[in-house]
Amino acid sequence: MRVYIAAKAGFCFGVKRAIDMAVQSARNRDGPLCSLGPLIHNPQVVNSLSKQGINVIEDVEQAGIGSALVIRSHGVAPELHRRAENLNIEVIDATCPFVSKAQQTAQKLMQEGFQVVIVGEKSHPEVRGLVGWSSGTAIVVKDEHEAGLLSNFDSIGVIAQTTQSRERFHKAVEVLKSKCDRIQVWDTICHATGERQQAAVELAEQVGIMIVVGGYNSANTKKLAMLCRTTSTPTYHVEVAEELNPQWFKGVKDAGLTAGASTPDWIIEEVYRYMKAIDDFNKNESEEEVQTPEAPSGSEEQAAEETPEPVVEETPEPVVEDTPEPAAEDTQTDQGMDEAVDVKSLRPGDIVKGTVVQVANDEVLVDVGVKSEGVVPLKELSCYSINSPQEIVQQGDEIDVLALKNEDSEGRLILSKQRADAEKSWPVLKEKMDNGEPVEGVVREVVKGGLLVDLGLRAFLPASLVEIGYVEDLQQYVGQDIMAKVIELNRSRKKVILSRKEMQEEEKAQNRKEILEDLEEGDTAEGVVRRLTNFGAFIDIGGIDGLLHISEMAWYRIEHPSDVVNVGDELKVKILRLDKENEKVSLGLKQVLPSPWEGVDQKYPVDSEVEVEVVRLAPFGAFVRLEPGVEGLVHISQLAEHHVSEPSEIVSEEDNITVRVLSVDTEEKRIRLSLKDAGKIEKERQKEPEKPARAPKKEQPKAQPKKAPQQGYSQDNSDESDGGAITIGEMVGDIFKDKNYK
Repeated sequence: MRVYIAAKAGFCFGVKRAIDMAVQSARNRDGPLCSLGPLIHNPQVVNSLSKQGINVIEDVEQAGIGSALVIRSHGVAPELHRRAENLNIEVIDATCPFVSKAQQTAQKLMQEGFQVVIVGEKSHPEVRGLVGWSSGTAIVVKDEHEAGLLSNFDSIGVIAQTTQSRERFHKAVEVLKSKCDRIQVWDTICHATGERQQAAVELAEQVGIMIVVGGYNSANTKKLAMLCRTTSTPTYHVEVAEELNPQWFKGVKDAGLTAGASTPDWIIEEVYRYMKAIDDFNKNESEEEVQTPEAPSGSEEQAAEETPEPVVEETPEPVVEDTPEPAAEDTQTDQGMDEAVDVKSLRPGDIVKGTVVQVANDEVLVDVGVKSEGVVPLKELSCYSINSPQEIVQQGDEIDVLALKNEDSEGRLILSKQRADAEKSWPVLKEKMDNGEPVEGVVREVVKGGLLVDLGLRAFLPASLVEIGYVEDLQQYVGQDIMAKVIELNRSRKKVILSRKEMQEEEKAQNRKEILEDLEEGDTAEGVVRRLTNFGAFIDIGGIDGLLHISEMAWYRIEHPSDVVNVGDELKVKILRLDKENEKVSLGLKQVLPSPWEGVDQKYPVDSEVEVEVVRLAPFGAFVRLEPGVEGLVHISQLAEHHVSEPSEIVSEEDNITVRVLSVDTEEKRIRLSLKDAGKIEKERQKEPEKPARAPKKEQPKAQPKKAPQQGYSQDNSDESDGGAITIGEMVGDIFKDKNYK
């Protein structure tokens, strides 16, 4: 029997999105998490979510203050959001985008004055939510018949439940057109629903039996089953694989399988495998029924079972009365035969435990309790290529094997170890992924784009997810046991994707949280420079990256962080600011270094002269560097003796000049300097000549009266003139000197 799965089956986008959001929230939250009604109409999935801490409630008040509430894909009315907000309940809105669009359309039509009509099921949660978005004014009709019972309106706006049948929707619209003068029609049906239904019907028309998988409470699953039955193909709705009846498949050559939007992939895969196992079992039964009359030369025990009367006639008395002891032995023989019959009825797909009795070059013989050993071919020992069975098993090992065939061409039971391992691994991986727990496996080989990891089945670890940083050589991991997280699992496609990076990031986040708790502003810490930017450097302080801004690197101005630090440098830094909530740390380096301003007033006392470098010009003067971290100002008035319009008239950047210290203020970190006064004392000492001592006054004879000279000056330069008198030239020179004329 060939089993075909519909092209569109299982989770729709909206349901998968809601499940993923809920699971992710459960992993990230410490507090209680609830869903308003089951997130999905599938009891198996709901039970799995419950184990992860996502509990179902029927009313928002049941959530409790401080809880988080997941809104399922069906959506809810706006009033519920307001109630949750008033109760201080966090809302995680997982409403399907298609449903959100329908909600917004209902609200818009109501606000524009249309009578909103919803084509759908009145009791469906999605429809109840749509009514709420129309402020309770919307009318719900199930089909064209109910649409015909409505009164007339001026204008009608029509929307649909997203899972509504498109045919039913259009029929209802045609009736509603006669009920109003103006109508607006919004086809809000999810295309995925229509595609799933169409794929199911097309498949049902081509097969001999149709199996529909999904919750019994799922409206879309029941609709799928109904549509498949309209094709006259026998259709059965089941929730789990165990509900399949082998009698349904008797004589069927082609079977179809589809699933509702609330059915996960792992249940679809389970049903598919069960259908194949049933087919194998039916085939084996048919072969036995056909072979029995044609093979009378079987064992004596079989002949006795097939023809009991001759056996009784041949030896009735000895077996029952004359030899009681042998009768006990016969009982044991019967039991052994029963066990053999039980083993023979082992169906393909069953998993049993066996003991390795022989290891050959290309196969392994395993004792599973039958008269002859089962055979595990080399390719069925591992999900990865191996050269010898000894790489996997040794004689005497107990292993689980899966029955592939009851007999091969040589009449041997064919077993598979790697498929048994895979069957055991799938549910474990599913549970680990749901719980966010890591799995352990062995790296077998390097392939294009990543690594292949043995988890009992083949798993792929992309190169980008091996480590947090870039890994250049993947070969180093081959043969290593590694821990990783399962981030994607698709059983139907035998797809397992792993990530070590996600696990490492979670560990790093936990470490950061613990480290942050121990840090306080003002503490000093040791760190390593990880990378540089134009504005600073990022320092790793025990697992947390803190920012060392360029302005906090040194006491003096620098152009680039590389002027002070380099990647890989180990530093002692000070924690300046700490934002534990956002995990942001601001660091300082200069704060742990001695301040260059300490003792500046002793190093550069007032009236001392020092050689400096001009570092920058300003309209009011020139800034000069006395030493790294210590700068002073030469005001424009102190640049020259004469008036200066721009500092650039006297000095330029990078000039080395000698200046005189006018004042030092260590608290304000200010030094006033003068260029024009530099060397002034020495210059005056060299420029001012020594005056000769004046001769004592002599008695002079009284001179004859002469014509009075000009007032204030003497015209007599003779030795007989007054010794205190000065010449006109000396007078003029003194005047100019006093007025600083040049």
